[in-house]
Amino acid sequence: MEGRTEKGNHLFAHDDDGQPTSQTSENTNEDVALISRPSVPLWRISLSLVLLFLNYFLAQYDKFILSYFQDEVISSLHLSSTSYGLLSGYATGIVYALLALPTAFVADYTSARVWVLTVAAIWWSLCAIFQGLSHNFWQILLARIGMGVGQAPVEALSVSLISDLMGKQYVFFGASILYVGVYIGEAVSGQIAVAFARTGTPWNTALIAIGIVGVVVALLVRVFVREPKRQISLVMANNLNLHGPASASVALPSRLVTARKDILSTFRYLARMRSFWLLVLSAAFRQLGGNVFGYYMPSYLSNLYPSEPSLLSRYGIIVGVVGSVAVLAGGLLTSLFWNRTKVLPLYLTAIGGMISSIFVLLMLFSRNVSDDNEGHGVKVLYGTMSSAYLTAELWLGAINSLIALLLPPRTKTFGLAVWSLVQVLIYSSGPEIVGLALRTTEPTSSAYIEKTRIALAVMIPIGYWVAGVGFLLAVPLVKLDLTGRFVDGRLGWSGRKGFFLAGGCVLGGLVVSLFTVSIYYKA
Repeated sequence: MEGRTEKGNHLFAHDDDGQPTSQTSENTNEDVALISRPSVPLWRISLSLVLLFLNYFLAQYDKFILSYFQDEVISSLHLSSTSYGLLSGYATGIVYALLALPTAFVADYTSARVWVLTVAAIWWSLCAIFQGLSHNFWQILLARIGMGVGQAPVEALSVSLISDLMGKQYVFFGASILYVGVYIGEAVSGQIAVAFARTGTPWNTALIAIGIVGVVVALLVRVFVREPKRQISLVMANNLNLHGPASASVALPSRLVTARKDILSTFRYLARMRSFWLLVLSAAFRQLGGNVFGYYMPSYLSNLYPSEPSLLSRYGIIVGVVGSVAVLAGGLLTSLFWNRTKVLPLYLTAIGGMISSIFVLLMLFSRNVSDDNEGHGVKVLYGTMSSAYLTAELWLGAINSLIALLLPPRTKTFGLAVWSLVQVLIYSSGPEIVGLALRTTEPTSSAYIEKTRIALAVMIPIGYWVAGVGFLLAVPLVKLDLTGRFVDGRLGWSGRKGFFLAGGCVLGGLVVSLFTVSIYYKA
């Protein structure tokens, strides 16, 4: 079996022993022709960014509803803490992971990223409506599983499109605009939570509204966003010999054979990269801390400060404003210093997360350090929360853009889906673990608050610090990958291939075990 790469006007193939052979490319397809910089009009880039942002924002929004309305969701659907953990963890995570790869590959293989994104958006929007119409655990579980199917390719497709719409130096800022949706979602959710509480509006009304708006936005994406031509990657721009899929198609016996070769060669490309697997594991632990934070922090703080009726509103404003400023700053800094260093996103993520973990601990114990005074404690909370988001959230747009630019252009969406898949399977375990830890505790009790605080104080800093160390260790490896010095030789089962297979088995075992235990305790 051969992996193919482009150098000059030739494809350099590598057999399973890693030995290069040469063959001339033929029948270059127009839809995968590579360009060094895009020539898309500024108005179309701006419009595409706005629509991709709105679509991604809505795709993230459902988890904020579960987070801000946790108590109402649990009481109205008669859920246990384990059930809630299941809904916010692997209920969507497993399906998201399983469906991300095939849908991303179809988008790459057919050069129909916009069409796939549109269909996916309509599907998850309908499933959001079904969640709002649910009356028990099993109904909302099935609706969330269906939603996971639709949301699976959204992030990978959006980053992939942005990476081809904008010049390399500005991709980081463009992707950061996309990820502002995460923080705006928090801000809007906070205001909706307060408004709904004051008017007595049920939580499921928000989900139904999200679904309706999602369908409209999906149709606008299909009408106004155009499929851009693919840019050459950072590594290919150096005109180096790579172990990966071709940037131009070679005449093959059938489309099925082409698809099989592209999948295998993409996995070989990722396996030969020195930095990819350390980067994806580090990002997964960073997301694990953030996922636990997002699902449990709002309700924890509401219970910690019961006399502060506007807490959720201010929480949402801080997250929306400070988080948006931070992620845009990270993208802008990376773009400004791009010609000086290509690894700035790694430092922003690593050091920012480590510093942020200190402020997160101060958030959790803000009332303790204020001698149990709610008035003083809430001031400490708002200050440390702002600092936590300002330092932690520099990374999303910058790091995901860097990964997109390192991947083979022809199958970059598929590569981004692999990147997302591993992260989802790891970080979805966070709510599952917390839910199991709280399963015997009454949600309205003081013991529940104490156990939640301990869980957050342990899992969030560990996630941030493991990620920080991993990203710092990855810096020299990324520099090697950027110059095309991938791992050479045979990918044998006793070497990297076996190591990755073993890692996949361990991760799969963890997922199955946690999911099975959660279902058992739910039953």
